Amino acid sequence: MLRGLQPPEDRGLPSPKIHHVGIAVESIDDALSLYEDALGVVPALRTEIPAEGVIIAMLPVGDSRIELLEGAGADSPITRFVERRGPGLHHIAVRVEDLEASVERLRASGRRLVSDEIRLGAEGYRYVFVHPSSAGGVLLELIEEP
Repeated sequence: MLRGLQPPEDRGLPSPKIHHVGIAVESIDDALSLYEDALGVVPALRTEIPAEGVIIAMLPVGDSRIELLEGAGADSPITRFVERRGPGLHHIAVRVEDLEASVERLRASGRRLVSDEIRLGAEGYRYVFVHPSSAGGVLLELIEEP
C-alpha cells in the first residue's frame, strides 16, 4: 500500500472495486476482432439499450470487464463522443455496496452528477455517473449490483 493513504475500510467505508472500463468505438464488430483474436476474450453480453442510444458488448477480463460502446444512431451520446474525440476511453465504472449512500456523500461534498436520477443498467444493476468536472476529468460511473 502507498504510504500515507488510508484505505476506505479503515474509515468505516466499504472498499469499492473496478466494475468495468467503458471504451467508445465506431464499430463493436471491428473492435471485437482485437479482443477475440489477440486475447481470446468473447462477449459475455451483447445488447442494445434503446433508452441510452447505445449498443454494448461486455468482455470479462479477470474480476473486471471491458465494456465496448457503439452509438445506436446519429443522436447517440456515444456517436457524438466518437465524432468529437475519436474512439477511446469513455468512462470508468466502480462497484459500490450502497449507491444511495455514495451519492449522498458526493452531493454533501459538492460533487456534480450527470443526472440526479439513479438508473437501471442492462444487467439489472443500478448506476449513476459523476460528471468529469467533479472526477478529475474522467467520467466516473458508480454501480450497485443487484
